[in-house]
Amino acid sequence: MEQKVVINAEIYPGGKTEAIKQGYMRFSERIIEVGPMSKYKEQEAETVIDASGSLLIPGMIDIHIHGGHGIDFMDADPESNVKLSEKLMGEGVTSFFATTMTQTYENITKAMEAIKTAKEMGAHIEGVHLEGPFINPIKAGAQDPQYMGPADIETFLKWHEACGEQIKLVTYAPELEKAREFEQVMIERGIVPSVGHSDAVRAELLDSAASHATHLYNGMRGLHHREAGVAGHALITDGLQVEMIADGVHIHPDMIKLAYLVKGAEGITLISDAMMAKGMENGDYELGGQKVIMVDGEARLENGSLAGSVLTMDLAFRNIMEFTGCSIAEAVQMTSSNQAREFGLTQKGLLEAGKDADFVLMNPQFEVENTYRLGKNFKK
Repeated sequence: MEQKVVINAEIYPGGKTEAIKQGYMRFSERIIEVGPMSKYKEQEAETVIDASGSLLIPGMIDIHIHGGHGIDFMDADPESNVKLSEKLMGEGVTSFFATTMTQTYENITKAMEAIKTAKEMGAHIEGVHLEGPFINPIKAGAQDPQYMGPADIETFLKWHEACGEQIKLVTYAPELEKAREFEQVMIERGIVPSVGHSDAVRAELLDSAASHATHLYNGMRGLHHREAGVAGHALITDGLQVEMIADGVHIHPDMIKLAYLVKGAEGITLISDAMMAKGMENGDYELGGQKVIMVDGEARLENGSLAGSVLTMDLAFRNIMEFTGCSIAEAVQMTSSNQAREFGLTQKGLLEAGKDADFVLMNPQFEVENTYRLGKNFKK
């Protein structure tokens, strides 16, 4: 593959590595070297990309996305899944977890099989997020209550097999029957248990193995001054990673800032939780077989419940800095490095020699100029 080099960029390598105010990054399919311009040496037969005035950050990783651009993973169409992965490059997303919904066994199975095929076809899928059906109907949100119930381990293992053992994250309600047995099954397979769509009180969570919380504040028992609930448990439990939809609709900016002050950048994972209406005009859409009405950036069921989001990850990147006052480096942590660390995506989330050449060039307003995955670029 052709060798290229980005020069004169403001580089944020991810993790706790300090920014390089004016640096270069040489790459092909993988990163060859990164450093300050003072150490840059020209090489023959390589393409030079002058990124003066631009920021260079790791490719974003969205671990909770149901669809976008008229596409839904539950439609079980591999070609559409591939198309969506290309569209997501436009917002700086180079990897994602295809996320399923609570539906019939047959529909979830078909979605899993399509996700497996799509990955084999080149979709940028790094895992599957199974959101439901082992969740609490009391906190159904935009999920269909008629298919919810306690964990069925045999069924779960069939789904895991159907997607090529790609399930990396499961949203479940730890207060339901068989939850502790289910947690053990997940942990034995390296799958992260995530509390979500749960009405548990904190006492029911103290012996839970959940190390992640699905869309903090949304679809869970909230904070109360006499009961911490799921949200309070997620905030005060060390090592428990929390997802947030930083669109200013699902969570008030004040509550986003509260989570940031309590958890710090290392404890937060920004997600889109996007559904098929993302990138589309106002109108009627579907989520998990349910009608969704999208008006001016808000997607809701007919009963008024929020139904996923139409958030882009680059907007989440901008919003988290506006809402919390966090640094650019911390925004990088929350959109990429934390995801790579938590889920063992050892080639992603950092800009350093040997890692995959997954990165984003942004202008000073933090808008995506260009996105590269495995050294190949997508230009908006």
